[in-house]
Amino acid sequence: MTLYLYNTMFGKKIPFEPIDPQAVRMYVCGPTVYDFAHIGNARPVAVFDLLFRVLRHIYGTKSVFYARNITDIDDKIINRAREENISVGELTERTTRFFHEDTDALGVLRPTYEPKATEYVPKMLELIAALIAKGHAYEADRHVLFHVPSMPAYGKLSGRNRDEMIAGARVEPASYKKDPADFTLWKPSEPDAPGWDSPYGRGRPGWHIECSAMSGALFGESFDIHGGGIDLIFPHHENEIAQSRCACGGEYARVWMHNGFVRIEGEKMSKSTGNFLTVREILENQQIDGSAARLTLLRSHYRQPLDWTAAAAEESHQILRKRFAKIEHLPENGDYPVPEVFLEPLKDDLNMPEAMAILHQLEGEALAGALNFLGLKAPKTKMTRQNNITDEEIQEVIRQRDQAKKEKNFALADRLRNDLAEQGVILEDTPDGVTYRKQ
Repeated sequence: MTLYLYNTMFGKKIPFEPIDPQAVRMYVCGPTVYDFAHIGNARPVAVFDLLFRVLRHIYGTKSVFYARNITDIDDKIINRAREENISVGELTERTTRFFHEDTDALGVLRPTYEPKATEYVPKMLELIAALIAKGHAYEADRHVLFHVPSMPAYGKLSGRNRDEMIAGARVEPASYKKDPADFTLWKPSEPDAPGWDSPYGRGRPGWHIECSAMSGALFGESFDIHGGGIDLIFPHHENEIAQSRCACGGEYARVWMHNGFVRIEGEKMSKSTGNFLTVREILENQQIDGSAARLTLLRSHYRQPLDWTAAAAEESHQILRKRFAKIEHLPENGDYPVPEVFLEPLKDDLNMPEAMAILHQLEGEALAGALNFLGLKAPKTKMTRQNNITDEEIQEVIRQRDQAKKEKNFALADRLRNDLAEQGVILEDTPDGVTYRKQ
């Protein structure tokens, strides 16, 4: 069966035809390493890890090259390092290690390449010089900016008109800009901030030019797939296209893929409201292991919004427990083939809901092969829970949690939910209100 992928650029699924089947190339935007990865960061990591596995199955493990970058220079990183009174290098080394620990726990394969932005500054300056020479960028007030009107096709990926693009980019007024939509390629660095010497003065790159430089250095002017979260379509990916095509003249990425947003317990995820979960917190506090968390991230279709709930995570744990119970008689490290009937929906734009329906029908070595292909392992034994809480006490906690959510105290609401989970009570938010079940 042909592999079909949804291309954001065209708004539809198309047959995937690699530029070179012997060298299939995929670039995915990775983390900005200033803090623990949150569950929204984890979704593209899991989704594109699954695509990496599908591509390797089709074209061979030695014919697929996957790059996922590390952004290790950014205003957030600089500010956090100042807050902690440590160097930027210390912060990025530590948080990169945390990222690897968390993604390893999720069963994510390491990519072929993991470029760090700071290692590619010369390539960024090369691209900037080319853009200036071709009339697509200009120097102004110690900055270098891309001149958006110089590229008539700008906005094709996002489909936004000019007013929407300016609003969506949250453009700050600057007197030195030729056009409000122009974006930064290079900016000056403060004396106490990391910086590089350049023809434009000591400074550092803008975020967008980093990915253009890294992907171009690794994969050339044109490659097969570029992925990331839906929030990156504009302005990040739109700006990448503009920079790369205008500087190099190549096609850049052929297929653009984006996963949907993540919500938590039906609410928008936000640090400011406290409705925020890191991968580390999930694994430590929600009493599920990495495989259950991974399955929760993958079970719904990647292009649809994902609502992370304690109930969904618990359901993933139970699915794994029941599936692995069926293959306990098989050697754990056996080399089991992946059934084609299971692969067919995955070749249809990673249709995991359909693949899950088939997974529930599989038995024996076919089931073992499918579980292994998904990067899933038998769930670890969960902590013993005391299930002696009364119904009246549960209802009181539910009332307190509802009040906390009304007051937008989502941290308290999550803590109350987790407290019940530790006592073997799983809350489920439904259109008719909150229900619960005891384990």
